[in-house]
Amino acid sequence: MLSLHGRVISIKSVPSVSAQGAIFRATELAASMGNSSSAYIVRNAEIPKGHAAYLFPEPQAELAKTLSDDQLGILLPPELSYISDGDIVRVEPDGRKARVLYRRNSPSNHFLVTERCDNYCLMCSQPPRDVDDGWVIEEILECLPLISQETKELGFTGGEPTLLGQRFLDVLAACKMILPQTGIHVLSNGRRFSDVKFTRDWAKLEHPDLMVGIPVYSDVSTIHDYVVQADGAYDQTIRGILNLKELEQRVEIRVVLHKQTFSRLPQLAEFLARNLLFVDHVALMGLEIMGFTRANLESLWIDPTEYQKELYEAVQLLDSAGMRVSIYNLPLCLLDRRLWSWAVQSISDWKNEYLPECEECSVKNKCAGFFFSAKYKSSNKIRAIQDEMPFK
Repeated sequence: MLSLHGRVISIKSVPSVSAQGAIFRATELAASMGNSSSAYIVRNAEIPKGHAAYLFPEPQAELAKTLSDDQLGILLPPELSYISDGDIVRVEPDGRKARVLYRRNSPSNHFLVTERCDNYCLMCSQPPRDVDDGWVIEEILECLPLISQETKELGFTGGEPTLLGQRFLDVLAACKMILPQTGIHVLSNGRRFSDVKFTRDWAKLEHPDLMVGIPVYSDVSTIHDYVVQADGAYDQTIRGILNLKELEQRVEIRVVLHKQTFSRLPQLAEFLARNLLFVDHVALMGLEIMGFTRANLESLWIDPTEYQKELYEAVQLLDSAGMRVSIYNLPLCLLDRRLWSWAVQSISDWKNEYLPECEECSVKNKCAGFFFSAKYKSSNKIRAIQDEMPFK
């Protein structure tokens, strides 16, 4: 697992633009070009002038003593030594903690927009909190101009991003203006889109590459509402999807596979094929053992090998209906080989791991691997595969 935060040591106080600290874009270019947000990564004895801050990986820590009184030095711990040109870092006001907000060379950049949510899902990996975190929007808006124009995709998640209403739409508008070539993927429970006005405002953004991923956990409303722990959520979610597609917005359906959802997976696939055939993608997703999942593990955990029949039938139904379908977060050794063609390497790179058994596996380079949280619970059927069936 790659750490996105760590304790740092600042040589002097950090200039704060807000109560949350200062944001810097790391650079390996000596010339600062007058950028008040640039933080030069010190790799050798040369310390050029003009940067807002200087980042010292552990081997160069002694060089920080050569800084002048008006230069801000930040000593990085080993777990943040990977920071490189174009990465964006926030240093807290006390100069003791830093968090990596964006990594230029990563395909897995996501912003947590809010911790608040109107669902309380049994398997939520980011348990909601009723907190005032409106400052996060300002942080994101400050980051956007520092992000590389070559970034292929950015994700926004929560909590529930749409609870911020117009403020979140302002972020999406800024993405369109600042990063016009970057695809945007938003994770939402879909309930806010039952509000026709909000959905119209969303569509009016006319973002060229915007998709919202919305969970539908069953063809039966009471099962979905139980999983998300919110009465009436199913009806709002389905109406939200219909509103979005009526306005030609891109929608992905997400289904997390666990003990409460697997048995009616074929019926859900049939429901989607009959009623939501026009959605853009369906993702069938393995369980992440984090957050509420760990607390509710007994009622959620089922070995993936035990629902392969239902998963195969669902994939066949969706694929036969012409729907684009993928399997996320499940290693190939736990999948029916007939499903390998739909399996995707989907786990965010910073929390993606492979087990010792994987080292001798002939299909490791095509496998999703595991969440680092697999250490809490995983199948006893994990094994190295020594032969390879062709993928389509």
